[in-house]
Amino acid sequence: MNQPVESFLAADAGEQLKLQQGQRVGISRPHESAHLHVAGAAPYIDDLPELAGTLHAALGLSPVAHGTLLSIDLATLRAQPGVVGVFTAADIPGPNDCGPIIHDDPILADGTVRHVGQPVFAVIATSRDAARRAAALARQVLQIDALPPVLTAQEAHARAQYVVPPMRLARGDAATALASAPHRMQGSFRLGGQEQFYLEGQISYAIPQEDGGLLVHCSTQHPSEMQHVVAHALGLASHRVQVQCRRMGGGFGGKESQSALFACVAALAARALQRPVKLRPDRDDDMLITGRRHGFDFTYDVGFDGAGRVLGVTVEMLTNAGHSADLSPPVLTRALCHFDNAYWLPHVAMAGYCARTNTQSNTAFRGFGGPQGALAIEVILDSIARRLGQDALAVRQANFYGTTSNNVTPYEQVVEDNIIHPLVAQLAQRCDYSSRRAAITAFNAGSPVLKRGLALTPIKFGISFNVAHFNQAGALVHVYADGSVLVNHGGTEMGQGLNTKVAQVVAHELGIGFDRVRVTATDTQKVANTSATAASTGADLNGKAAQDAARQVRQRLAAHWAAQIGVDATTVRFANGQASGGGLQIAFDALVAQAYTARVQLWSDGFYATPGLHWNRETLKGKPFYYFAYGAACAEVIIDTLTGEHKVLRADVLHDVGRSLNPAIDIGQVEGAFIQGMGWLTMEELHWHPADGSKNAGKLLTHAPSTYKIPTANDCPAHFEVRLYDADNPADTIHRSKAVGEPPLLLPFSVFLAIRDAISATGGHQADPPLRAPATPEAVLDALDAVRAQAGAAA
Repeated sequence: MNQPVESFLAADAGEQLKLQQGQRVGISRPHESAHLHVAGAAPYIDDLPELAGTLHAALGLSPVAHGTLLSIDLATLRAQPGVVGVFTAADIPGPNDCGPIIHDDPILADGTVRHVGQPVFAVIATSRDAARRAAALARQVLQIDALPPVLTAQEAHARAQYVVPPMRLARGDAATALASAPHRMQGSFRLGGQEQFYLEGQISYAIPQEDGGLLVHCSTQHPSEMQHVVAHALGLASHRVQVQCRRMGGGFGGKESQSALFACVAALAARALQRPVKLRPDRDDDMLITGRRHGFDFTYDVGFDGAGRVLGVTVEMLTNAGHSADLSPPVLTRALCHFDNAYWLPHVAMAGYCARTNTQSNTAFRGFGGPQGALAIEVILDSIARRLGQDALAVRQANFYGTTSNNVTPYEQVVEDNIIHPLVAQLAQRCDYSSRRAAITAFNAGSPVLKRGLALTPIKFGISFNVAHFNQAGALVHVYADGSVLVNHGGTEMGQGLNTKVAQVVAHELGIGFDRVRVTATDTQKVANTSATAASTGADLNGKAAQDAARQVRQRLAAHWAAQIGVDATTVRFANGQASGGGLQIAFDALVAQAYTARVQLWSDGFYATPGLHWNRETLKGKPFYYFAYGAACAEVIIDTLTGEHKVLRADVLHDVGRSLNPAIDIGQVEGAFIQGMGWLTMEELHWHPADGSKNAGKLLTHAPSTYKIPTANDCPAHFEVRLYDADNPADTIHRSKAVGEPPLLLPFSVFLAIRDAISATGGHQADPPLRAPATPEAVLDALDAVRAQAGAAA
């Protein structure tokens, strides 16, 4: 399977020309582990050979949503077959906390249990099956005095029960603008959460090392944070804890902070027992323990003119944080900062609330609050268009940010790189929006049961961590004496192709073939103090850091050869495996060998920090984003008004990734994000057992593939065309590319709003469908009933 990488390259003539010219970026190169993935030869943590004496851990979970923990029958647990040890909060030598921001998240419950599924104890046994059987006795061995749980954000909001104080972001005078607007409308919208449903679940494998050290293999997007939280929990210095991650079977944000609990428990047991310990919960337990995308409730008041232009708007955002803060505060911040999406809002007042409930602590998820905030304004504009009897796309275009004026966000960042006007116009023309709108109107007029809907929606998504100091990265580049290159950086590979892009950047910088560069596992003993691979910054940060390191080595090689042949080092060029200058050429491998014997340093470290960012957490003002990524999607759907079912007939996407580092990978990321976002908005529904006094009160009922539906290949539109918008990034990013991880998740807003359009057609577009998300058949039928009732009342 180890074929030459060049044999995999796309046959596109433009890319072949780039390759001949010595370029290694902008080329559609396959994922660096693709040949291993298809052969089943790419090892994940559970595939690593287990060392002799390895023990297995399982977590005992709280069976009640809220209560006082009175006692644990440890003797019964220790007496179970194969059990070697049982650990509780009392056994943690350091702080019993794994909260990433606020220290309010215990590793193991202590004193109070906060949700059904909260880990209370850990059983360590000689086999995974024995550990799980013992942990399953939780209901028998735990004595808990149950307390009334708070299971909904609405109930917590009524009690003013929050994980952090309310947030407010405003510009202008929204109240006056609303009072004087020619048209005014109030409404509300409910948006559900989403399970990450990574293919590889949470897992950690902790191995004792010499002199009190620990090696932790952890499926995590943030090895440095895992290092720190394990060190704190065990009372160790960070240099005694090594965290390593070669690859993840998906993360989507679910492994940014919430892998900490599993790393800490495995490390606690390994250090105490001085034996390797693996902790891998099954899918049900994983979903009962961990949080997911935040659901939101929006209440709004909007004033607008006859063209649909928003004059003033107020919005209240209420989100269910769960039992602890986790990453909810920055998620809410990003939701507030993305409420504007692609639109100029002259007068706006926003309020956000993170409700504390007795449910799993919600966390990062692809988009990190941005999709939730942006969907709210899209629903509002959709309703404005229906109120005025105008086409929704025309109303959206009337509200777009300007390029020289009306181009400042509510948080006071200037939108300097606005390309939304030409991008949307290009997509509308390519997908034939206007004629299809007319054809759908004609179809609906003659179809009483099946109705079609169409929507074209834009996106503007800010790229960078909201916290400025997270926007940094480091890398190491080692050139060996034979001319091969090893790269290590602080990002983590979760299937998104980060290592592939970084390898391309290094190959391009050194002028060598892809097959000469290898990227190794993320390791806290190689690159320290890294940021999470999140916020779509993986390639931006780590690509720049790796480029910096490779450039230093290249400059040393150039200086060495230039001195030999008597030319200026700045005239030496590296491409196609050779260095050239002064009319002479030398093979890269030969030059490296010469440099080695001349004692030239052939390795270097690189560093990058995103410039120009600043943010005031108190006022929610500043420049939190280095640049914006743009895109648009047009979706056509058909619904069955008798069953509430829908089908996406066609989706056309035009997305902005700047000057793509790897078009094939970027298109794949856009396609995957579209389907994942479509699942969130149409079928992935979460249910908790109500607080009715029964023993299951507060239990997540959708905790397995049997009860939680994600999209499949059958849900992919038959016509699904994704193209990349042709434009460089004006910002000085790695080869003028743009991030692609999170922004395209907003593209399937078009699907949800097309369903809304189809429902509206049943009432002649005279009534605004109160459609909630996800738009399951039940939700669609409820909205259809409401539209029919409104139409009947109007008649």
